[in-house]
Formats: sequence, C-alpha cells, structure tokens
Amino acid sequence: MKDHQILDYKSEFLSFDFETNPSWRIFKIMSEFVDGFTFLSKYDKTVSFFGSARFDEKNHHYHEAQELARRLAKTNMTIITGGGTGIMEAANRGAIEGNGESVGLNIELKNQQRINPYVQESIAFDHFFTRKVMLSFAAQAYVFFPGGFGTLDEFFEIVTLIQTKKIKRVPIILIGADYWSSLLDWIYNMVYKRHNAVEEIDLNIFKLVQNIDEAFEIIQKSVTTS
Repeated sequence: MKDHQILDYKSEFLSFDFETNPSWRIFKIMSEFVDGFTFLSKYDKTVSFFGSARFDEKNHHYHEAQELARRLAKTNMTIITGGGTGIMEAANRGAIEGNGESVGLNIELKNQQRINPYVQESIAFDHFFTRKVMLSFAAQAYVFFPGGFGTLDEFFEIVTLIQTKKIKRVPIILIGADYWSSLLDWIYNMVYKRHNAVEEIDLNIFKLVQNIDEAFEIIQKSVTTS
C-alpha cells in the first residue's frame, strides 16, 4: 500500500502545474539544475557550438560548423549544442560524421523548437536560464557563429562569466568576420576606449579567427593541454 502511495505522490508531482503555482516552480528549477549537471558530468573534452537556428544547408556557415565539428569529433571531442536547427544541427551532424559524441541541450517551446535528428543524447529544459547555465558550464571551448539575440546573449553571458572568474578561462572563438567585426569594433572603440567600461585584458577573452583551420588548432591545443 505504501509503495502505491509513493507512486501516486510522484505522479501528482510530475503532473503538477508549476506555471500556475509560482511558489512551487522552485522545485522544477532545482530539478533541472540537478539533472543538467548530472547529465553533463558524463562527458569529457567538450566543445559547445552556438549560432543561428535559421541557417540551412545553403548557408556557408552551416558547412563551416559541420566541418569543424567533424574534425573535432575525430579527435574524440564531444560536440554540444542547443539541440535545434541551423548551426546547432550542422555541428551535431558533423559530430556524427566524425564518429564522435553528439549532444543536445534542448529547450521545450510550444510548437517551435524541435530537436534535430543528429543528436544522439539529449536533455530538455523548460527554462531558458537553466539551459543557459548548462551551456555556459558545459565545455572546454566555445565556438560562436553568426546568430540572433539568443546567440549574442549566450556570447556576452560566457564572456562575463570568464571576466568575473566565475568559470575558468577557455577559448571563445568567433567565426564569421563579416558578422563579428562591427561588434568587436564597437566594443573596442566605445566600451573600452571611449567609456573605459572594460579593461584591455578583457578584450583578449574572445578571439575572431579567419577560418575553421585556425579555430581547430586553437581548440585542439587548449583542450588537449587542459
């Protein structure tokens, strides 16, 4: 009888409407953190890819992400993405082609994001901020391709975490000079030179590379020596 009661309580908890009971949402949030960190602890030598979910196979950045992930996977590095389409799909696809581990940290959105078919193992999150924490703590290197607000949000989040020493310093690699150059010029001229809002050393947290060959060399050297 007691076993049935325990199962009933568990069923009631899992079906609980946390969205309409804000004071109880803390339990759902806590469980996402615990499950997320437990899930990630299985992987070593990881590289996270970020970028637009809107790019398809016609976009050259899609093929760059696919090829870079393929090369990294061949050196036994695990590829981690947000599990969606675009750059995320390209990176997971490359990981599969390189016979490596392909991981997705997906977000549950009503009728929007689907997990791409190249993800081998995944975990889903209801909250963007818990998923972002997992993505921020997930890797020994971060690769950013052009993207929208979500990509920029994740970029500045990880830069800030490294700047404030909340996470260890690892490579943050930017690919796509036509996209990133204007932003980096603004950071240098406006944020650093004009307003002195950051220190010069902070500008070295991230690096714009010319091609995926350079990105591969930086990541391989960093991950294998860490």
